[in-house]
Amino acid sequence: MRFLLSSDRNNSTIVGLIFYFFVFTVSGQEKLKVKGLIPTLAAISIPAAETTVERYNELKQAGFTHTGTHFSTADEQQKALDIAAQVGVKMIVLCPGLITDTEKTVKRFMNHPATAGYFLGDEPHVSKMAELGELVKNIQKIDTRNFCDVNIYGNIASPQQLGTSTYKEYVEEYIKQIPVNFLSFDIYPVLKEGVMPSWYENLELIAHQAKKVNKPFWAFVLSSNYTDIHPDPQTLAAMRLQAYSNLAYGAQGIQYFTYWSATSTDSSSVEDLRAAPITVNGKRTIVYDRVKQLNQEIHALSGVFFGSKLISVRHTGGRIPSGTVRLTSLPNPIKVLDSGDEPILVSLLENEGNRFLVIVNKNHLKSIRLTIFTDDTVQKVLKDGTLVAASAYDNALELDAGDVAIYMFPTKY
Repeated sequence: MRFLLSSDRNNSTIVGLIFYFFVFTVSGQEKLKVKGLIPTLAAISIPAAETTVERYNELKQAGFTHTGTHFSTADEQQKALDIAAQVGVKMIVLCPGLITDTEKTVKRFMNHPATAGYFLGDEPHVSKMAELGELVKNIQKIDTRNFCDVNIYGNIASPQQLGTSTYKEYVEEYIKQIPVNFLSFDIYPVLKEGVMPSWYENLELIAHQAKKVNKPFWAFVLSSNYTDIHPDPQTLAAMRLQAYSNLAYGAQGIQYFTYWSATSTDSSSVEDLRAAPITVNGKRTIVYDRVKQLNQEIHALSGVFFGSKLISVRHTGGRIPSGTVRLTSLPNPIKVLDSGDEPILVSLLENEGNRFLVIVNKNHLKSIRLTIFTDDTVQKVLKDGTLVAASAYDNALELDAGDVAIYMFPTKY
């Protein structure tokens, strides 16, 4: 599909975290220097029995800035925090004392150098939200520095699971009743037979609601098999598609489910979290190396995404996802953008005096041909953050499966 020169008039924005970056030159190459990284969280992480410096260094080497594990006791939590601080990883506190002895537990951990926040609930029914809201408020009275995190369902959950007639009502109740520091939701959209059609509608709604309340949101990437309908193991293309789509919608944190493989002890559960970066026996899988590569890319591109303001997100293709908007115009410096018949996501972000055109190949199974013509103000942002004049590249490019292409130009345009 081809688009000629025109300006996108959509002025909707997502207010993100405050962030500063600047361009510098090394050996003749311009690069975005990052003064803040997109958080990358390892969920269901290193178990208590494996709490060692070596394990936490291994996690850090895979590019994780944050980690979260359910500990049975506060002493287990303390040991993990001490080691996380030693290797330079932040941790989300999760132990029973947060519920049973909130004040004592928060006061114990609030000033620890590794503490980033507190995980208080996952996928709550709406009837549980008032109680969670009170817990968050109680913690915030004690600790005003670290965040509180409650994660909610994605839009594939049933009304019985949500406790509301619609998903929109569920998200609105979450925001109204639980004063979290950022919104967080999970959905694992890449299946063996394709991508869930409702995923982008979910992203649209969360991004819109986050903007309304002036809060950022964090989103998930599936890094285990989860259920038998998901790929096993996860491919780099599938994880890229999830991460870059989330970031293109303005996500300010990427959470991986899971880091450590685990099999549910609940016979009624469909979860069988094999093929994660680390096996049940503590060995690395191919997914470890893939996650490491993806985290390196995300951190190198944090100058694009971290603290960005979302201007618009548009989709192309014969049939765009429900709840999304079709691309009909381009910012002035982009003269032509053509992906043929292949569907792409096109996001426009703003960050500290520059705008970024973020193009995601929505097909995680094959590369696509992309044709782009720009004016001489546009620079291409490479995966390592290097900036190169767009004119240095041929106008016809190949965009790998699930991958992203990014172009930068001054905001004044």
